[in-house]
Amino acid sequence: MDNVNVLDIAINTAVYAGREIMRIYNDPSQDFGIEMKADNSPLTLADKAAHDCIVRYLEPLGFPILSEEGAQIPYEERKNWRKFWLVDPLDGTKEFIKRNGEFTVNIALIEDGKPVLGIIYVPAVGTVYGGVVGVGARRVEGIQTEDDGIPATQRKEPLTFFFLPQQALLDHIGVKVVASRSHMSPETEEYINKLRKVNPVVDLISKGSSLKMCLVAEGSADVYPRFAPTMEWDTAAGDAICRACGKQVLDYNTGLPLTYNKPDLHNPWFIVK
Repeated sequence: MDNVNVLDIAINTAVYAGREIMRIYNDPSQDFGIEMKADNSPLTLADKAAHDCIVRYLEPLGFPILSEEGAQIPYEERKNWRKFWLVDPLDGTKEFIKRNGEFTVNIALIEDGKPVLGIIYVPAVGTVYGGVVGVGARRVEGIQTEDDGIPATQRKEPLTFFFLPQQALLDHIGVKVVASRSHMSPETEEYINKLRKVNPVVDLISKGSSLKMCLVAEGSADVYPRFAPTMEWDTAAGDAICRACGKQVLDYNTGLPLTYNKPDLHNPWFIVK
């Protein structure tokens, strides 16, 4: 099965996971079952439900799955994985708790340490960003999460497709910088201030979750500096989408593309452009 066909399976999986997330998000009786993980980040019932859903749909393809909410898998086992899924079932848990809609389902396929396919689904608005490296990337609007059993890729309702990057979005004035809504660091602020010294117009866009990478991929933003801690599952899907549409996700210190399935799953500081 080639990666274009695998992309359809990943889209459907992300939409099914989004359905589980929205079921909890829209239930007024839910308190989300918030727990705090060892790194002091929140974990909710929706994270767990989305993880279980993704594992159920991706396991039959036969590739190992490394998920933020899954069991910790030692590097001695992972290092032999040539091809595997790297998943964040609910990216932007803080945004989910705030109920601002800026949370996503992230699914990436990693091959030989590089992201080759990525899906980012925004369940609150029914938008999918998807890309296959070497093929291209798209944004698809109108994919909803109704529980009718029909796969998202087989629905009959009209969908709106945009190839990425979208020229109409690229034609903007000045430099648009996207930054985290919940994790703005002093180093990021310093970087933005340096841009302001050499560019007459610098606009700052605040977004949660992996939507920041999507904005650069589609052309709504020019650069996303991230000088704060992230994990591989935070970036893999967005990295694949960016690579698929000619953008780059680069280690800030070396200028080289990010690599995946490292012994330490933390990312270095990086810039998306």
